[in-house]
Amino acid sequence: MNYSSAVSPPFTELFVHIFQAFLHYRLTKMAQGILEEVLMNTALVEDLAEVAKDEALLQGVVMRTRETPNSSELVTYTPLTLFPTSVPKAVFLQALAVQTHYNTLVDRISQDSDFLKEALASTIEVDDFTARLFRIYQQILKEGRSQSIVLGLNRSDYMLDQRDDGTSSLKQIEINTIAACFGGLSSRTPDVHRHVLKVAGRLEESQHILDNNPAAGLAQGIAKAWELYGSERAVIVFLVEENPEIFDHRYVEKELWKRNIRSIRRRFDDVSRTGSLDQDKRLFIDGLEVAVVYFRTGFMPQNYTTEQSWDVRLMMECSRAVKCPDISTHLAGTKKVQQVLARPGVLEKFFPDQPQAVELIRATFAGLYTLDMGPEGDKTVAMALAEPDRFVLKPQREGGGNNIYGSEICQVLEAVKDSTERTAYILMDKIHPAPVHNYLLRRDAPLKMSTCLSELGVFGAYVRRGEDMVMNECVGHLLRTKSSEHSDGGVAAGVAVLDNPLLI
Repeated sequence: MNYSSAVSPPFTELFVHIFQAFLHYRLTKMAQGILEEVLMNTALVEDLAEVAKDEALLQGVVMRTRETPNSSELVTYTPLTLFPTSVPKAVFLQALAVQTHYNTLVDRISQDSDFLKEALASTIEVDDFTARLFRIYQQILKEGRSQSIVLGLNRSDYMLDQRDDGTSSLKQIEINTIAACFGGLSSRTPDVHRHVLKVAGRLEESQHILDNNPAAGLAQGIAKAWELYGSERAVIVFLVEENPEIFDHRYVEKELWKRNIRSIRRRFDDVSRTGSLDQDKRLFIDGLEVAVVYFRTGFMPQNYTTEQSWDVRLMMECSRAVKCPDISTHLAGTKKVQQVLARPGVLEKFFPDQPQAVELIRATFAGLYTLDMGPEGDKTVAMALAEPDRFVLKPQREGGGNNIYGSEICQVLEAVKDSTERTAYILMDKIHPAPVHNYLLRRDAPLKMSTCLSELGVFGAYVRRGEDMVMNECVGHLLRTKSSEHSDGGVAAGVAVLDNPLLI
């Protein structure tokens, strides 16, 4: 029977609306039901927690212990949620769809020296770390780029801002253009949560967890840059910090080995001792020619432990090796650039004939406000001091745990409000995701239900040679969840844990 033709149009519209609301309610309850049934069964939760830990170990979702950070003799499971977190399918697909436009945007910013100079002019006056990066950038501009191949591996992070009507809108937190992590481990977490749901008797829900393999996509970008470099003997260098999340990297390395591409791991100190440039500006480390330098460090001041570390960064930037990211792409990911992009008319500058791309990107912007000296910055300061709980104060730093919230915003701004030091920060609207309940599994931590907030990351990979974009893809996603009692901090910072979206 055709119900649509059997009723009047107004009633048809009402029926469709009711049916859609019921369907949304059912799917949401299906996801929520995972927890509702087990919350009353402590023994089942405890059993499932052990199942999840064992499955994580079986799937290789592992990390070295804090006691042995430089040895794989002892490993443990990477912190993760017991259950996947429900995410609206439409919003999830929106995040995937906009990623290639973000790839293009970052790349076009990196090629626009006038924009970078203007956008970062106030920041480099007061932020020494950004200023040192910018001085390297200026030297590269002066001497000329030695390599026309550009490789970008980035991750755009979002939260779902809860509207008054109960729906969610996608709002960008930041874009990471250097050392965007957990592309490796997040490639293995879907099978963990699928297994937990099956053991819990939730076969239907287990089928709603998507396959996800960012490691393969990131490796594809690196491999393409290596191929374009044009030397089969050349290697990939993972530039790493002292105690890296090594297994996250290993998945990308393994994908490269599948293509018979050799990679090595070195620190700044190692390159300082054994690195050099030949007369053609080819980079050699331990006598091996380097095709690609993949920065897994270098995004925080503490990564540069000596002046020699800065010398190494400059040497690599001057070389013919493909840098991921190169110095201009690194600067394109700063918070100040993020804030400037939100100004009216700026996105149009980078997409003059692509209004749809502008619309898709701008739809993800939260409110972003300048703290530059002058009337506009003064207005921002007054607004933040009047209602600090509405905002997040962000310095030009990556790595998690750097943002400032609530009463601390007032403390910081009161101290710098009449000084140019305030230009080291930007102000952003605080995003309010809907809280959910879950169990956060951590080694040596008690098993208890927590009120949680989640953050969705989307990985992008692109390769450009000269003016030709050779590759531009969205290559996977990452969901991280943390207790609502923590304002800031990621997995590496010990606050968030790995998760999976359960699409509804």
